[in-house]
Amino acid sequence: IMAALANNRSLKVEQFTPDIKKTLEEQEDAVFSPVVEGNISVVQEQENSQSNPERDEESGDMEADIGLSRFFPTGTDVEVNLLSKMSWSNLYSDFHESRIGVSVTQSLLQGKGLDYNLAKIRQARLDTRISRYEVRGFSESLVAAVETTYWDYALAQLQIEIYQESLNIAEKQKDEITEMIRFGKLPESELVAAMAEIAMRREGLINALSNLETTKLQLLRLLSPPAKNTWDKDVEISDKPAVPVAQLDTVDVHVALALAKRPDIGQAQLKIDRGEIEIVRTKNGLLPKMDLFITLGKTGYATSFDNSLSDIDKNSYDASAGISFQYPFANKGAKALHRRATLSKKQLEEAMENLKQLAEVDIRSAYIEVERARKQIEATEATYELQEEKLRTEIEKFRFGKSTILLVAQAQRDLLESRIAKTKAIVTYLKSFVELYRLEGSLLERRGISMVE
Repeated sequence: IMAALANNRSLKVEQFTPDIKKTLEEQEDAVFSPVVEGNISVVQEQENSQSNPERDEESGDMEADIGLSRFFPTGTDVEVNLLSKMSWSNLYSDFHESRIGVSVTQSLLQGKGLDYNLAKIRQARLDTRISRYEVRGFSESLVAAVETTYWDYALAQLQIEIYQESLNIAEKQKDEITEMIRFGKLPESELVAAMAEIAMRREGLINALSNLETTKLQLLRLLSPPAKNTWDKDVEISDKPAVPVAQLDTVDVHVALALAKRPDIGQAQLKIDRGEIEIVRTKNGLLPKMDLFITLGKTGYATSFDNSLSDIDKNSYDASAGISFQYPFANKGAKALHRRATLSKKQLEEAMENLKQLAEVDIRSAYIEVERARKQIEATEATYELQEEKLRTEIEKFRFGKSTILLVAQAQRDLLESRIAKTKAIVTYLKSFVELYRLEGSLLERRGISMVE
């Protein structure tokens, strides 16, 4: 499990998503960052005098300004600006003008308040949390796939051992029949049945070997060990399939846990929260746009730049204030956005209830499967014991000439199938717990793995 969480390629791809979503938070937050702006321009003119060439005029203007502005989440836009302007001419002295000003614009209706202006950044944060739930859900599915494939691989190995052992028994039995035919105790036709049985056991062994290699590839794909020649690696398992000592809680406890822990339910709740924010944002868009603006400034005039700055301290000033208003007729666009947000939230709430119902069905079905798998172990153990006794009886009858090699072979096949069924039942029981824990969203915690939400 730890190897898969560290190396699985698909998980590495998924783990980029929260970081990518995080950049959208930063992008939305950048709206409230201070902005520095500046401009500089130069204009030069020349005018020829028709009557007196000495009165030809060369003049020009240079203007430079720099400003610092910032938009605040309250809907307030503040800007501080410094302007310097110089005019020159060959006919008169240079003229300098310097001005410092402050302007404030406050939204009174549309665009006012923290709920509206922080809506997008709050939604971006929820998107990041949603992506973390997605990674958690993917991780749980990965852990479940690793455990399931691990037990399938263990089962494949045990099947090979069982088929190999049964093949050895069939070959030994063939040698005994050959010896009995040589002494005239059995007809030669009995050898055909023994040879057919050997062929069937070899066929089963070949299929088991192929299944083992295929399952190994799947397991290696999940683990993605960081080494060359990955597909040529051998996999040695240390945990053998065994009936776990586990006591299930009541099904209602598992359902309650699923409703609290499942990643998809967590995602659905965050999407509802996101929809609520969208309703607030679009509701604000229904309001008229009305802004209050105030501008204050002081200007200095002189024949030099330094003196124009000093002149700012004098009593001259300029001030303006007012209100701007804008509202489109019918306002259909904003109304459509708000209605869509409202309907989308209702849809998300219905989807949440549907998801909870599906989760409960999943848990109850998985719970039933765990109980069935446990009872199946008991049934296959009883069947195996009876098949053993049946084979012993058939062998004894054969030794006394009251049975045939065909019936003995059939009893051996039945024992082989019951032994495989017994092993499969144990593996199925182990896998049923994995599926139950995955569906209730507790698999990672039950394996001692925690993830940052």
